This record gives sequence, C-alpha cells and structure tokens, in this order.
Amino acid sequence: MKVLVVGSGAREHCLVDKLSQSSKVDIIYSAPGNGGTAQLGKNVDIKADDLESLLEFALNKKIDLTVVGPEIPLAKGIVDKFKDQGLKIFGPNKELAKLESSKIFAKKLMQKYNIPTADFEVFNQPDLAKKHLEKREFPVVIKADGLAAGKGVIICKDRKEADAAIETIMIDKKFGGAGDKIIIEDCLFGQELSVLAFSDGETVIPLVGSQDHKRAFDNDQGPNTGGMGAYAPTPLLDKQGFNQLIDLVFRPLVAGLNKENKKYKGILYAGLMITNSGPSVLEFNVRFGDPEAQVVLPKLKGDLAEIMLKTVDGKLKETKIEWDKRACVCVVLASGGYPGKYEKGKEIKGIEVAKEQKDILIYHAGTKEKDDKLLTSGGRVLSVVALGDKLKETKDKVYQAVNKISFEGMQYRTDISNKAKFKI
Repeated sequence: MKVLVVGSGAREHCLVDKLSQSSKVDIIYSAPGNGGTAQLGKNVDIKADDLESLLEFALNKKIDLTVVGPEIPLAKGIVDKFKDQGLKIFGPNKELAKLESSKIFAKKLMQKYNIPTADFEVFNQPDLAKKHLEKREFPVVIKADGLAAGKGVIICKDRKEADAAIETIMIDKKFGGAGDKIIIEDCLFGQELSVLAFSDGETVIPLVGSQDHKRAFDNDQGPNTGGMGAYAPTPLLDKQGFNQLIDLVFRPLVAGLNKENKKYKGILYAGLMITNSGPSVLEFNVRFGDPEAQVVLPKLKGDLAEIMLKTVDGKLKETKIEWDKRACVCVVLASGGYPGKYEKGKEIKGIEVAKEQKDILIYHAGTKEKDDKLLTSGGRVLSVVALGDKLKETKDKVYQAVNKISFEGMQYRTDISNKAKFKI
C-alpha cells in the first residue's frame, strides 16, 4: 500500500513512524515532510496547502491512502477534492472541518446538540464588542473566529486587556481574516484535557486522554504556543468519568451530524476544561493534536493504517483498539525566541546519543538536512518522547534525553507532566 502523509511537523513524523510499522504499508511519501520523515520514506517538495499539486501527485502515484496532518488543507477542502477523484483520504470534508476553522460554527453546533461549553456572544464589529464588555464580569476569553495557528485565544483579566484584545484581533488584524468575527465567552477554571477519537460518521472510538502545555515557559508563563509538551495518560478522569465524557461530548456530536446526513470521518479532537461542575468543551479540532499525537500514538497497539482505512470505509465498528499501559511524556525543543522571532540554520547535535536510551523516540518538526548536517528550520524543532512504567521515572528519562541534545538558542519547558499532581 502507498501512503501519502500531508504536513511537516513532529505530528507528521509521528504518524509516518506509526504507519511505517504496518505490514500493509509498502512506502510512505511525506509532503513536504522534514528531516525525520525522510529517514522513513520519501519527502515530496509540495506544500501542505497546495491542494492541486497534492492531488496530481496522489493520482500519478496511485496513492492508496492519504493522511492529512495539519488543519489548513482540511479547511481548504482537500478531502472533497480527493474523494471526487476516487481517492481514499483520512479526515473530514470542508464543511465539517469548520468545527475547527470557525469557532462560531463549532459553538452553535454545541448549543444545538446540548454539548457543555462556556456561554458566549458573537460580534462582527469592534465597537459593539467593546460595549458588551460594560456588562461583563471578568476574566473573559476572547477568540478569533478563524484559524490562528493556536494563538487566537486571549484570556483577559480586566476591561483594559479585553479592549486591547478586541483591537489586536479586529482592528490591527493580527490574525488576518480569522479575526473578522470574534467570540466573547465566560472564562472557565480547572485543568485542561485533550481527548481525541476516531469517527467514521457513526462509530466513535476514543484515544487515550492527554494534557498539553500551551504556554512558552514553566508554570504556564509567557505567550501561547503551538504546544511545548504533553503527557498521557492523565489522572483527571477515572474510567467511568472518561466514558461519561465520551457520551456527553463525542457521541452526541457525531450522531447529531449523522442524522443530518453529515458523516464526520477522521479524528475528532476536543480540547476540554475539567471544572468542579464537570467537563466543558473549549474547542474542537479536526485532526491529531501536536504534541498530543506524540504521546498518544506511541501507546497505540495495532495497525494504524488498518484503523484509518476502516474509518474511511465506515467500518470502524469492526475495530478494537488496545493501549500500552505505560506513561508517555513529550518535551518540545524550540528555537530561541519562539513563538516570536527566531533564527534558523542552527546545527542540531546529540540526537543519536539521546536515542541510545531505551524507549526514547525523537520526532522532527522544524529540521532540514544540508551538507550532511541537521539544521533547525522552524520554531518547534524536535519532540523528545519517553515511555516508562511510572510517570515520574518517565519524566526523568525524557529530560535525560533532552540534556543530550543541543543547538544554539535551544529552549524548552522543564515542568512537562507536573500538572498530573494537581487536583480539580
């Protein structure tokens, strides 16, 4: 079987690694890929949002399964284009990808299907949004409606910060057209939880829950990033609570859409706040999280390619998934200055030494090979992952590996998985 993986981050390297373990898979192409995916298959010089070129390549190579990593090609309708040409592709169509590309669309569906989420108001004019703040209690959360690379959510502790957020999003257009409309919603308190599930439009099979660390620096300080690390499983919900969460959030959404003849196929990702009064959905994403994929997929037993094919073919009910019971911790190594301005082209050393340690996985993100050297080429550079019997020893193990890797300006958090000790 020929597989095409679209994207270039650590998530995609993780997907390629897991798919390469399938006996069904003969070759994996990555578009555009990175220094890690090149070691497991063939990189193709096509950008992830160049849908026409991706389609042409898939047709020419007779690709049997395409797996889409990032959200932008899904939002642009890559699934519709490929299906129209009879190609199998893992992910939701353009309409249902709006669950991520439009927070307003997602919020209205949550209202419709009685899925718990924070109360909200929608605005398309900054002056009306500011006027609304006069009657609000703080803190509030202000969100750009569209895609903003995980950075379009601003928590505002007072009126001054809220006014500034509205200006940043709607007037200064920091996120472009994504900020034409905004949501102002209640601020929820608790611990965040990421839960992903396979869905073929009828059957829902959840993956292990994980916890992401969005802020750039230790103790959740600094600006939001794409994610600086994660761990799984989390102690936030017991088995009964987790099953209730699936029945409360995932099944009503998939079943409600199915009744409208809209089959959600692919990965459905819920970013949740576990509060004293129960779980509440912060957002939906329509693809594997990054870095959540890097701590969930290594724990997956079985054939990922087969699971994805059954998802595409509407046969997910035939699948049973088993999980490695060990803990998994991921630490993201980033370029100095990320998520702001950063330099590229710094030589990366120590990866092979780090991988000598048992149960250490290293996924490339912002890397490229040049003149037989591995260089940095992005904000998030590497995901260093460890598996272990206990969470504490797994954390120690991953940081031992991190300490063997170096590049100029390397920055990372030192507290990934510490949140496991906190109670709601």
